[in-house]
Amino acid sequence: MLSWTLETTSPERTRELGKALGRLLGPSSVVLLHGELGAGKTCFTQGLARGLEVAEDEPVTSPSYTLMNPYAGRLPLYHFDLYRLVSVEDLVDLGFDDYFHGNGVTVVEWADRFPQLVLEGLRVRLEHTADDSRRITLEADGEPYGQLLDSLRRDWTIVGDAE
Repeated sequence: MLSWTLETTSPERTRELGKALGRLLGPSSVVLLHGELGAGKTCFTQGLARGLEVAEDEPVTSPSYTLMNPYAGRLPLYHFDLYRLVSVEDLVDLGFDDYFHGNGVTVVEWADRFPQLVLEGLRVRLEHTADDSRRITLEADGEPYGQLLDSLRRDWTIVGDAE
């Protein structure tokens, strides 16, 4: 599994990384977010939404209570939060599988709560390191995601890494 680890030093930089990824995503992309409460999963998703051209005035918030927030952009964005779900049956009730085969991008917070889910995608692990800094590890699960990760790393090195 191809992986890349980097550090961002502010919420803005975490959003910028998400935005860089959002620009590269195509239809049926899956991004699986992992990290403790407050690690930056929603912040990263806010940037990703902007990279998908979700309107700047559209608030991108955690779907902790609604379980899924849809957003319209260059591609539809389906932002799931599995934190409050108890069983896989809850996912079935949501129609969870239907979102992975469409034209949109699916982002799943707390995907690790259901290890029995086998989802190919880009795994993004966010960890606090100090104050506003985050260590972010991106892991590509599947060849298309390996190519995506290579493109992101190249773009970030050229454009985004000049802090």
